[in-house]
Amino acid sequence: MHLAGEKRGRLIAVGLLGLALLQGCASYRVGARSLYAPDIATVYVPMIESDSFRPDLGERLTEAVVKEIELKTPFKVVGTPDADSILSTRLVGDTKRVTIETRNDDPRALEIHFSAEVTWLNRRRIPLHAPSTLALPAELLPIGQTSTLVSELGQSMVTAQQQAIERLAQQIVSTMEEPW
Repeated sequence: MHLAGEKRGRLIAVGLLGLALLQGCASYRVGARSLYAPDIATVYVPMIESDSFRPDLGERLTEAVVKEIELKTPFKVVGTPDADSILSTRLVGDTKRVTIETRNDDPRALEIHFSAEVTWLNRRRIPLHAPSTLALPAELLPIGQTSTLVSELGQSMVTAQQQAIERLAQQIVSTMEEPW
């Protein structure tokens, strides 16, 4: 009988020790959710403004950013500015330059580059990402993305733009991750 009581005492001690260890780890987060701010559940993404003369770039980038947020983050995109945070983006530049020419100066490959300024604010209008080390306001984060257009392979300007837009959206959403 004395051995059974001793075993029971050891089991209780091990159980209490395990419970104490779990209490110490209560604030840890695991999995993909650990990459994002725990106090934010909703994000408002206003229509992205574009300084470009090319039509529909802002709308296409807004759609790509919303899809990327819904796909890769635990956040829910909502249609009201009363959300936990606001992700504002402005497309500030788009360039197209020839990278490869024929000997008759016909373009064989073009490079399309989009650049954007991103601001992610919480409900109190405080920036949520780490301040940039560039000579810009702390709440602005400059981002750029490039795509190559090779018309001889059957690629069009729209497909090259879409590729750059999707890459830019991925880069914008990656700024929503918590710094380590």
